[in-house]
Amino acid sequence: MYILLALGAAGVGARFLAAPAWLIFVLAAAGLIPLAGLIGRSTEDLAVYIGPKWGGLLNATFGNAAELIIAGVALQAGLLGLVKASITGSIIGNVLLVLGSGLILGGLRHGVQTFDQREAGHNASLLMMALFGLLLPAIFNIAVPRQQVLLEEISVVVAVILIVLYVLYILYGFTAAEPEPLRRELQPEPQEEQHEPWPRSVALGVLAVATIATVVLSEMLVGTVEAVTEALGISEFFIGVIIVPIIGNVAEHFSGIVLASKNKMDIALGIAAGSSTQVALLVAPLLVLLGLLFWQINVISTPLDLVFVPMEIAAVGAAAIIFNYISHDGETTWLEGAILVGLYVMLAVVFFFLPFSEATAH
Repeated sequence: MYILLALGAAGVGARFLAAPAWLIFVLAAAGLIPLAGLIGRSTEDLAVYIGPKWGGLLNATFGNAAELIIAGVALQAGLLGLVKASITGSIIGNVLLVLGSGLILGGLRHGVQTFDQREAGHNASLLMMALFGLLLPAIFNIAVPRQQVLLEEISVVVAVILIVLYVLYILYGFTAAEPEPLRRELQPEPQEEQHEPWPRSVALGVLAVATIATVVLSEMLVGTVEAVTEALGISEFFIGVIIVPIIGNVAEHFSGIVLASKNKMDIALGIAAGSSTQVALLVAPLLVLLGLLFWQINVISTPLDLVFVPMEIAAVGAAAIIFNYISHDGETTWLEGAILVGLYVMLAVVFFFLPFSEATAH
């Protein structure tokens, strides 16, 4: 996968040579994939040196770093519709596509798979809470239209509450006893190849360089979005809801699918549902607060709010409800995985044909 870094470097050269926008977009997207993996690898290795509890917090903090950077750059450019779409796409992509693919592979290989219901239940409850966090501002916008200032204030309050809930969730993880099935899954199998962690200085250096490179390639990606939409005939909304989340999370997606195929369902569920929870309770609220800061210093003309269009709310609601249903009995099968992937494909088709005006209107 790291060979794609060369494509990212080629994208930088293509930008200076004034290459077509679609080529710069493709090269930048390809380069972002391994950078997300490097950020994840370096944080995992740093976690080894600071212990399991603080290491878990570090991994949780940087779990969606690449995606947060991409969305932050898009926010700075004033592409609010793209930012909101990427939030929606990350939530449904992890719960439906990643988890569903893992359940299909794992179910075909192992039959019925089991997992700890308690942790899955926590993620299910938090996803439902996130759904209401998106739903309430939209309902207010319908009930009291043309009140943008109030909407922004409500969005900030909701964002702060969601961040507090995420912090409480992390604190709970520090104090709660680790389930026995999860402890067993965390033990490496004899045939598994374990990589040696990088030295602390190397891990810090890789994290810093990968983060800076992610910012550079994200600016290139975002800067070519409008030209790409015109050249390829796809909407900015579709790029945000489908393409950007896949780019920012490929490495994490691959890990979740592989772990599910190895019957390590508690870890796989933690990656898929945990990533969606982090996007909903941390990334989205942080972007709202960052948008408020950008607006106050006149970087953007309108701050980011949490008013999502009906199709986005319906997609997140469908993902949260079906995850609640699948996680309630502590067992999964390949058929349930097929249901998740099928729902994701249906949503992707609808998003592809959704008119841009409908996808971005409040």
